[in-house]
Amino acid sequence: MFQTAFQSNAFQNNAFQISGLPPSPLDDTHDGFTPEEIRRAKKLDRKIREKELALLKAQRADRESRKARIRGLVDPPKIVAKQKQNKLQSIQEVKAGTPPVDTTELEQSIAYLENQRNNLLKAVAYRQEVARLQTKLAILEAKRLAELDDEESILLLT
Repeated sequence: MFQTAFQSNAFQNNAFQISGLPPSPLDDTHDGFTPEEIRRAKKLDRKIREKELALLKAQRADRESRKARIRGLVDPPKIVAKQKQNKLQSIQEVKAGTPPVDTTELEQSIAYLENQRNNLLKAVAYRQEVARLQTKLAILEAKRLAELDDEESILLLT
């Protein structure tokens, strides 16, 4: 019901908005994280941010080079000599056939780092669940011993 009202993109453009990167789920450093895991999580977040920026730069450079190629094909520079024109046409054909910037390596490294971060979060959640279950087991054992003690005392009284 209130989920869309509190999202950062739910406000108008001229209204108060939160800008920048979305907060990382690792900012909450409650008792479940060890100091080493906090450092590791921050390092992973920094690496992910760097890779995402590199990916954005590569995509931006690819768009610019594609625009320049299209501009060159649509409005080629004026050439006086016939030889230069033939040479220019062959160069244009080669440029038109070049593939766009390959960003799969950056995307794969970002996915790998995010997978590592998710594994870290799962490990902390599993450890918290084990601690919760051990606490529950200790409580149940204490109750069992108390009941056993009560039964023994009743038997001694009778």
